[in-house]
Amino acid sequence: MKKQILSFTLVLFSLLSFAQTTYEKVMKEKIAKIEKVQTAEEYQTLANDFQRIADKEKGKWQPNYYVAFSYIQKGRVMMRENKVQGLDEIADQAQKYVDEAQNVEKNAEIMLLQKMIYSLKMMVNPMERYMTFGTKATEQLAMAEKTDPNNPRILLIKAEDIYFTPEQYGGSKEKGMELFKKALEKFNSYQTKTDLDPNWGKSEAEYFVNQAQK
Repeated sequence: MKKQILSFTLVLFSLLSFAQTTYEKVMKEKIAKIEKVQTAEEYQTLANDFQRIADKEKGKWQPNYYVAFSYIQKGRVMMRENKVQGLDEIADQAQKYVDEAQNVEKNAEIMLLQKMIYSLKMMVNPMERYMTFGTKATEQLAMAEKTDPNNPRILLIKAEDIYFTPEQYGGSKEKGMELFKKALEKFNSYQTKTDLDPNWGKSEAEYFVNQAQK
């Protein structure tokens, strides 16, 4: 009887280990695509892929994080293309998965996504929404920075905000560029807790720093 119990336990452990290995392999494959895709359609496909993983892997924050991040990136592409009328819907989609991720864990990476969601909503109508969503975005960024002050993605998003904000509203390309440089320094030393944790943003910081050197 003891041998049967031991055998069953070993088989169960092997199955669980295999499932975990498969999960990590699939996640790494999808994560590797994050900084390679460029169009709104490609980000939607990536969101769908991560959503299928999230539906199966309850109790893990990373799959839901990446669904939300893919939607946010889709929204940022739309924003650059001046398709701002669809941003509310995209932000609402991202919000569902940020909420799911926060139900599992609360960390600076998720707080940063919440900031980015508020920023998308603000960009639908900046003049009317700055005092609401703009203020919320600033508060979330401050919370994320307080939680993980060495996180380079927080500094990257702060650099973006300052760089692209007109000077009459407090922006500065010079100050933004300095923050991009500091973000890149942090990217070169920052270590994620696991291979599945967010690791995006370094290429963007490198792009802006290289632009300054030309």
